[in-house]
Amino acid sequence: MLDLKAHLKALVEAHAPSGHEGPVREIIRTAWTGLVDTMEQDKLGSLIGIKRATKSVNGTAPRKIMLAAHMDEIGLMVRDVVDGFIFVHRISGVDNRVMVAQPVMVHGRKPLPGLVASVPPHLLTEEARKKYPSFDELIVDVGLPAEEVARLVRIGDLITPDVPMMDLQGKKVAAKALDDRACVAAVTACLDALQSISHSWDVYAAATVQEETGLLGAKTAAYQIQPDIAIALDVTFADQPGVDSDDSCEMGGGPGLGMGANFHEKLREKIKDTARYHEIKVQDDVIPAASGTDAWAIQVSREGVPTALLEIPLRNMHSPVETCDLRDIERCGRLMAHFIAGLDADFLAAIEWDDLKAKEKASA
Repeated sequence: MLDLKAHLKALVEAHAPSGHEGPVREIIRTAWTGLVDTMEQDKLGSLIGIKRATKSVNGTAPRKIMLAAHMDEIGLMVRDVVDGFIFVHRISGVDNRVMVAQPVMVHGRKPLPGLVASVPPHLLTEEARKKYPSFDELIVDVGLPAEEVARLVRIGDLITPDVPMMDLQGKKVAAKALDDRACVAAVTACLDALQSISHSWDVYAAATVQEETGLLGAKTAAYQIQPDIAIALDVTFADQPGVDSDDSCEMGGGPGLGMGANFHEKLREKIKDTARYHEIKVQDDVIPAASGTDAWAIQVSREGVPTALLEIPLRNMHSPVETCDLRDIERCGRLMAHFIAGLDADFLAAIEWDDLKAKEKASA
């Protein structure tokens, strides 16, 4: 039986920024062994676990559903090394406001724990004290002599936050990389639940790469899988001070379900029907245009894929203390498992657009 919390802890404490997902990919590969029938890895590095249908329908070949959650995280890269201090670039969406005084790991010739340092406030001008340091002003101190830092650290080496997952009250946890490894954990929970549930569709679980740098892994994985339908999974803004209630979902209120042009409305309705039948909390999340998630890339793969988006509410996004509720991850995994179990040979016809049906009848 899956220990969801332990699995999540292993995922978020791994160091694997965009383009360098190897360490977390191997953790996922180990976790999915026994839950899927076979695994593939596309040429960009996304891991695809395939769970074959457990029952046939009228002797027809099984349809394919793709579940996609990205496994990369935000991170930094060494820009320069000066007198033993390391200057940085960001690889993806790191927030310079929250990086000062954070523990990090410099992935040089050997792993080097360090801290993001700053000039003491006493030595700043009055004007400088009113602003956050820019990335050009951030430095990492690993506490070694300058000549040793020069030997161990090269321009282009990676730097990632180095924090353990922290238990908060109730079922909440805080960690780095919950965006989007909380959703990878939800996919694992789904695969675990499917071990005792019959289903007639093949399930393609994809841990995608390089989402934070342009949804790149979702593009190549969807092209390789060629799914009939897809569910992308990502985090969404949770309720907290400074976040508009119209742009957030309640933490602990169940997964968000995207509404908008990026998502197939009839597929969304069927997922919502499943949630209602199994008494699983879901929340509508209105996203009028581009969602900025893997769904954006999958939807327009090849000739187009009916795509939905499930979301885990998250506080403090793109920080080392992202916060979520384990119950939302579990509910998300359970909802997907029940939805997959309900898929039959006629499902694609059931979500056809009405206007397309009308055109077909008119041309018949």
